[in-house]
Amino acid sequence: MLDALSADPRVTVRRGGSPDPDGTAVVYWMQRAQRASDNPALDLAIDLGNLLGRPVVVFFGLFPFITRANLRHYRFLADGLPDIAEGLCRRRVGFVLRRHPHHGLLPFLEEVRPAIVVGDENPLRQTAAWRETVAGRLRVPLWTVDADVVVPSVLLEKEQYAARTIRPRLHARLNDFLVASGEPMARVRWWAPDGMEAIEPTPAAVEGLPIARDAEPVADLRGGSKEGHRRLARFLRRGLAGYGERRNDPTEDGTSALSPYLHFGHLGPREVALAVRASGAPAGAVDAFIEQLVVRRELAVNFVRFNPRYDALAGCEDWARRALREHRRDRRPHLYTERQFEAAETHDPLWNAAQRQMVTTGWMHGYVRMYWAKKILEWSRSAEQALETAVRLNDRYQMDGRDPSGYANIAWAIGGKHDRPWPPRPVFGTVRSMTEAGMKRKFDVARYVAQHA
Repeated sequence: MLDALSADPRVTVRRGGSPDPDGTAVVYWMQRAQRASDNPALDLAIDLGNLLGRPVVVFFGLFPFITRANLRHYRFLADGLPDIAEGLCRRRVGFVLRRHPHHGLLPFLEEVRPAIVVGDENPLRQTAAWRETVAGRLRVPLWTVDADVVVPSVLLEKEQYAARTIRPRLHARLNDFLVASGEPMARVRWWAPDGMEAIEPTPAAVEGLPIARDAEPVADLRGGSKEGHRRLARFLRRGLAGYGERRNDPTEDGTSALSPYLHFGHLGPREVALAVRASGAPAGAVDAFIEQLVVRRELAVNFVRFNPRYDALAGCEDWARRALREHRRDRRPHLYTERQFEAAETHDPLWNAAQRQMVTTGWMHGYVRMYWAKKILEWSRSAEQALETAVRLNDRYQMDGRDPSGYANIAWAIGGKHDRPWPPRPVFGTVRSMTEAGMKRKFDVARYVAQHA
């Protein structure tokens, strides 16, 4: 039975061997998939616990030094802690929350003496390095689960060139994995040993931590699975039917705006996709949404997983980098510093409105974000500087910053990633450009600017 569980393509055995027969519990080290339902990593931990006759406990460590994360992100994350605890309790699973400087997994494992440890995948380099470190120090097996994609990333084998190359591969396996979770229940309930340290899983858990303050929380945006489900239900009821026509118009309520909940793992993509498929919305709208949720999002995950230079120009296509080098000395129509970009002090009202939307709300419409990044390229001294500026601003202010989708979008806009050569233009070379006139043909730019004045 253990062999069957480890053979699931979502599972990576990072440290092999047999579970410790004297282990007291199965420990799930929760990181990216911050939810108690539709979570394949949690399901696996419960299946292992039931097989071994052991309770399951989730460990979550609050570490305040995630690269480019700040109070805006941590407050949203902390909103979800009560939902996790409540959901785990329903499934008879324990929850131990600790915070810096007592956030380390390994000291907790010394206390618990696990039979086996389960983790969830995150392809970003900082968290990937943590998994490698832990795997090298454990004395029991460590299995990690690709819990935040529908089709397991390993099945794609390598970095895919574009949406057209990944799409048929994803659709060929989509129905194999787009199946609702059975939501197994732990047969043995976890009881914390007397005196075990844990803090209350409430939004106040982040108070007092040395978290960067370079972006304030968004007052009217709450995190957590319950809020994510509420917003999903609203989108299914009011937005999905017109998604195909309205999703590229930032003046309309045409998108799901679920990206922060997917980024923090408060919602799982499988659950969202199944809800969309079962919604009764027109087939064209359903297909358009699945294209974004599965094809485009998992193309971004594929990029970050297989390309270690995902947040630098060096990770982009050779043809694009060559074209940008050839046009390096082209006269820029305007030049701005990063501080001017951050303060929305450009000559372009549309670009300034997009920047203000991001700073104020923690979110920017995806179509406008493409224009936003391309103009940073046009108004910076070099493509390398432009990409670095776009990454820093995106990660600082976007609620879904530090996400594969953000890195892929910026690499597309500035470095031609997942795109093709276009007719040459100054500054851009053969990298696709976008203009204010072109945006005005797509939507009411004046209305958008007024909305974010």
